[in-house]
Amino acid sequence: MTKTDEITKMMQDMMAAFPVDATAMQDAFKTQAALGEKLSKVAIEAAEKSTEISSKWTKDTLAKLTEVTKLKDEPADYQKAMTDYASAQAEMVAETMAAFAEVAKKVQMETVELMLAAGKDISEDATAAVKKATADVTTAAKKATTAAK
Repeated sequence: MTKTDEITKMMQDMMAAFPVDATAMQDAFKTQAALGEKLSKVAIEAAEKSTEISSKWTKDTLAKLTEVTKLKDEPADYQKAMTDYASAQAEMVAETMAAFAEVAKKVQMETVELMLAAGKDISEDATAAVKKATADVTTAAKKATTAAK
C-alpha cells in the first residue's frame, strides 16, 4: 500500500465518521421552493390585477372617444365634447394611477411579509441543522476517541 492509498483511506474513514444530514438540505430546498411559489403567486396576482386596470382604462377611454367622434349639430358642440373628453381622461388617469399604486402597495406589503416569514423559517431550519450536526459530530468524535484508545 502506498502513502497516497493510506491517506485516501484515512480521509474516507474520517468522512464516514462524520455523517452528513441530507434531510437538512432537503428542508432548506423545500423552504426555498415554497418561498418561490408564494412570491410567484404575488407577482401573478399583481399582473392579473394590473391587466384588469389597463383593460378597464382602455375600454373607458374608447367609450369616451366615441362620444367625441359623433356628429354634432353645432361647431361649439365639438369643443364641448373635446373639453368633456379631456376632463374625463384626466379623472380616469388619476383613478387608474391610484389603482396601480394600490396594486404596488399590496405587492410590497405581501413581499415583505413573505420575506420576514421566510427569514424566520430559514433561521429555524439552520438552527435545527446546526444543532443536529453538532450532536452528530460530537457523537462521531466520541466514537473516534473511544476507538483510538
